[in-house]
Amino acid sequence: MIGVILDAICVKSRGPSQGQREVTSLYRNETMNDIKRVGWIGLGRMGAPMVEKVIKAGFEVAIWNRTRSKAEPLVQAGATVVDRPVDLSGVDALFTIVSTGSDLEQVYFDDQGVLSGSDTPPILVDCSSIGGDESAVLRQQIEDKGGQFLAAPVSGNAKCVKAGKLSTVVSGPKPTFDAARSIIEAYSGQGVSYVGEGELARFCKIAHNVLLAVYIQNLAEITVLAEKAGVPRHAFLDFINNSVLGSIFSRYKTPALVNLDWTTTFTPTLLRKDVDLGLAAARELNVAMPVTAATREALQAHFGAAENREDPAAYLAGDFSALLETVALQAGLTLKSENREVATGLETN
Repeated sequence: MIGVILDAICVKSRGPSQGQREVTSLYRNETMNDIKRVGWIGLGRMGAPMVEKVIKAGFEVAIWNRTRSKAEPLVQAGATVVDRPVDLSGVDALFTIVSTGSDLEQVYFDDQGVLSGSDTPPILVDCSSIGGDESAVLRQQIEDKGGQFLAAPVSGNAKCVKAGKLSTVVSGPKPTFDAARSIIEAYSGQGVSYVGEGELARFCKIAHNVLLAVYIQNLAEITVLAEKAGVPRHAFLDFINNSVLGSIFSRYKTPALVNLDWTTTFTPTLLRKDVDLGLAAARELNVAMPVTAATREALQAHFGAAENREDPAAYLAGDFSALLETVALQAGLTLKSENREVATGLETN
C-alpha cells in the first residue's frame, strides 16, 4: 500500500494537460493575475479565519458550508453565502478545507457538487490534510474536467491564522501556483513553500507531523525531567521559549503543558497514524529513522496508559500534548495544574 501512496505522492508531471495549458495562457494574459472571485468550502475552526484574511486582502469571496450557521457570521466581513457547492463553479479559484478525503470528494462530485455541472473553476486549491493517494485520484478527476489542482496543506491552528503565523506547503503545476499565490499568501502569514509537482505537499505534511511527534515527546520528557529536579513547568518552559530552541509551537503549547489543558487541537490517534505513514515511507525509501521509531513506541505507551482511565476513548480524543502525563507516570511524578496565565505568543490586539 505504501508503494501506491509513494507513487501518488512522488508522481512527476507528464507534461501540460489541456487545462494546464489554459491556465498558463490565462496567467500570461494576466487574467489569472487579476483573480477576484474566490470560492471557499469549509468554515470550521480553520476555514473561517482563513476566509477573513482573504477578504481583507481584497478578494471577492463566496462561501459554502454544510452547516450554514457557520457561514453566516462571515457575511458581515464581506462574504457571500451560496446555497449549494455547485453555485461556486463559476469562481476564478476554489479553496477547500474539510475533514477527510471522502468529504472533499463529496463537495466536488456529489449531485450538487462544485464539479457536477458544466462549469469548472480553472483553479482548485485544497488545504485539507488528506492522503497522497486520495489526492492523486482527485487531481486526475479534476484535470479530466478541465481544472488544475493544488495540494496546499497548512501548519498551525486557528490562533496561528489570526496571529499571522500560519504557513502553507504547496504542490501542483507551477503556473497554477503562480496564479493562486497571492490568495494563499493572504492567509499564510508565516510563509508559503512551493515544493514541486503532484502530491509532494502531502508528503511534506506527513514529514511535518513526524517531526511534531518527535518534538512533543522530547519536550514532554525534558519538562518532566526539569520538574522532577525541582524546576516548575512554567519557569522551565519560559526558559526554553526564550532560548534559541524556542519556537511558535513550543510557545503556543506552553499553556497546555503548564495547566494540563488537553483541549483538542490534534489527537494522539491522528499523530500515530502519520508517524506510521512516515515510517512506512522510510522503509520504502531505505531511510533509517531510529529516533522516529523510538518515538512511535513512546507514543504507543500513551495508548496503553489510557486504558487505565475511566473513559479511554474520551481521553484519547483529547489533545496529543497529554503525552506529558504518560511521561510523568513513567517517571513516578504526579502532575498538578500550575493554574498560571501563560502567553501563547499568538496574542492579537
